[in-house]
Amino acid sequence: MPDDIARHLIRYSGRGAFSPGVIDRAKGCSVFTEDGRELLDFTSGQMSAILGHSHPEIVATVREQAANLDHLYSGMLSRPVLELARRLAETLPEPLEKAMFLSTGAEANEAALRMAKLVTGGHEVVSFARSWHGMTQAAASATYSAGRSGYGPAVPGNFALPVPDRFRPGIVDAAGNLDWRRQLDLGFDLIDAQSVGSLAACMVEPVLSSGGVIDLPPGYLAALRDKCHERGMLLILDEAQTGLCRTGDWYAFQRDGVVPDILTLSKTLGAGLPLAAVLTSAEIERQAHDRGFLFFTTHVNDPLPAAVGNTVLDVLARDGLDRRARELGERLRGGLGELAARHPVIGDVRGRGLLVGLELGGGDARDTDVLGAAVTRRCAELGLHMNIVQLPGMGGTFRIAPPLTAGEAEIDRGVAIIDAALTDVTA
Repeated sequence: MPDDIARHLIRYSGRGAFSPGVIDRAKGCSVFTEDGRELLDFTSGQMSAILGHSHPEIVATVREQAANLDHLYSGMLSRPVLELARRLAETLPEPLEKAMFLSTGAEANEAALRMAKLVTGGHEVVSFARSWHGMTQAAASATYSAGRSGYGPAVPGNFALPVPDRFRPGIVDAAGNLDWRRQLDLGFDLIDAQSVGSLAACMVEPVLSSGGVIDLPPGYLAALRDKCHERGMLLILDEAQTGLCRTGDWYAFQRDGVVPDILTLSKTLGAGLPLAAVLTSAEIERQAHDRGFLFFTTHVNDPLPAAVGNTVLDVLARDGLDRRARELGERLRGGLGELAARHPVIGDVRGRGLLVGLELGGGDARDTDVLGAAVTRRCAELGLHMNIVQLPGMGGTFRIAPPLTAGEAEIDRGVAIIDAALTDVTA
């Protein structure tokens, strides 16, 4: 590691280490190090670059917009912001028609929770026990997968809901399968027992990403919505990673026919640039405004990232990338399924579209953690960047999310490298 990295950079990951090498440039589905190595990027940057790196239309938009209008006083409006708000509303079911634009997913979730608390008059928030919603105060307090120890009290009134994990079920039926309805009922029985009568919101991802790529069972989201509305809570869906075609639909909630009260987008909306959104109904926006909703930030509704968001929508719609994500996702899961048949260490392959989880299972969890880290290193040596989730009590789950612009050859090459890495490490 170069001396300036060790000497000058704050380490911001719990594991402390940065990835080896310094990245010099990126293009398409690959990143290139200063020493000339190519890495196939199966995480789309930080699960964001859905159009790949340095997409020519994104590059052109940034150049043109930065030369014309990049930043304004936060109370001023620009044409890119107005266009993006209208166009996003057109992709969404009623009554989601009001939008504000921010920089990060944590910021969007912070704003959504602040709005929900103001509108409902409550302060209590429910989220999954393996959630990740961000590192700012309210978002971090609703995050349970990491980062809770050593920082003092979380925001009062946060409750964890059991994760409906079909591979590692907590509550099972007579056949040994996940009984998610009974689990959900029990979860809310415990929440009701702890609540002081001030429930405001439930914030969840339709597919838990940092929680191990857990796709909510069909029917779960509708049942969760009903639990929320029975208690006067708002349902907030965090589609930072699942929104905008990643799962094969424009939004992951569309599969279940459930419309959230508030939707947050980030990562995929800017295709790698810092852009996030909060979307809600006219009625919720009116109530929030009437009660003095305040979320005035330096880069709220900035024109440059909004222009990028408009270009992202152009490319997604024109190139049919929702369909492309379904097709490539089937190819990816099929290839990984073939690996599972030959590598006993693979416990499960799951996911939707181009958000796929490959879980290493069996044996002692500590051994699986070591194996996962070794496979990650070997993949990098062979030219593939992978990310593995390691949570207490679980094995290691690779989060695989290539750009939606990947080709079949790149999907196949990634699967082949995973195959070789597993062979090398387990030999």
